[in-house]
Amino acid sequence: MRTTADRIRHTVGFEVIGLIAFAPLASLVFGYELHQMGIVGAVAALIAATWNYIYNILFDRAMLRFTGQLKKSTPIRVLHAILFEGGLLIVFLPSVAWYLKIGLVEAFIMDIAVAGYYMVYAFFYNWAYDVIFPIPNAAPSASDCQSAN
Repeated sequence: MRTTADRIRHTVGFEVIGLIAFAPLASLVFGYELHQMGIVGAVAALIAATWNYIYNILFDRAMLRFTGQLKKSTPIRVLHAILFEGGLLIVFLPSVAWYLKIGLVEAFIMDIAVAGYYMVYAFFYNWAYDVIFPIPNAAPSASDCQSAN
C-alpha cells in the first residue's frame, strides 16, 4: 500500500495539473469566462482531492482483498477511472447547476463532458504516477511473470 505522504503527493499533483489544463479548456468549450471555470474547477478540485484520497484507499483495499496484489492491469485501470468519476458526478451535478445558474440537464451534459475529460486524464496520470513512483514491494502480476519468461 502507498504511504500517506505518497497519497498526498499523488492527489496534489493530480489536482494541480488537472486544474491548470481544465480551466482554459472548459472556458473555451463551454463558453463561460475563465474565472468562472477556474472557480468551478477549484471547488471541484477540493472535493475531488478529498474523494481521491478516500477512494484510492478503498480501491487498494478492495484490490488486495480480491486479487491479493496492488498491480493494476489496463481493465482494472479503466474500472478505477470509471468508478472514481461516477462518484464525483453525483456530487458535482447539483453544485455546477447552482453556481452556473443552469438546469440539471445542462449541468448533467456538462458534467458528462468534464467526467470524460477527467476519466482519460486520470487513466494516464495514474499510469504515469505508478511508473514514476512505483509501489514499494508491489507483488508482480501473473502477466509480468509470463512476459519475463
